[in-house]
Amino acid sequence: MATATRSRAGYRVAPRRGGSRASRVRWDRLGRVVLVLVIFAVLISYISPTLNVFDTWRESQAAESRLATLKAENARLERQNRELGQSSAAVAEARKLGMVAPGEQAYVIDGLK
Repeated sequence: MATATRSRAGYRVAPRRGGSRASRVRWDRLGRVVLVLVIFAVLISYISPTLNVFDTWRESQAAESRLATLKAENARLERQNRELGQSSAAVAEARKLGMVAPGEQAYVIDGLK
């Protein structure tokens, strides 16, 4: 047993080759640190696209709200256009402006409350 020693659990520990020039770099620990740094960098790279998704969603909600408002206004204007297309509506609007039909007598009365 001069070439190998026994650990507590009974496993053999192989002697180091190369004598006293033992590697002081713990490659397993270095690998874990590098892996954590890479994962952290990947997670950081997802921040900007995620924020862009939320901004785009918020803008789409505002655009849908504006679209609903414009559709309601369009429907109102279409209805008004249909009403003004009738001859009775044109006569009513002319009367509001103080116009009279041909052959009618116009009167102006002052002093009424």
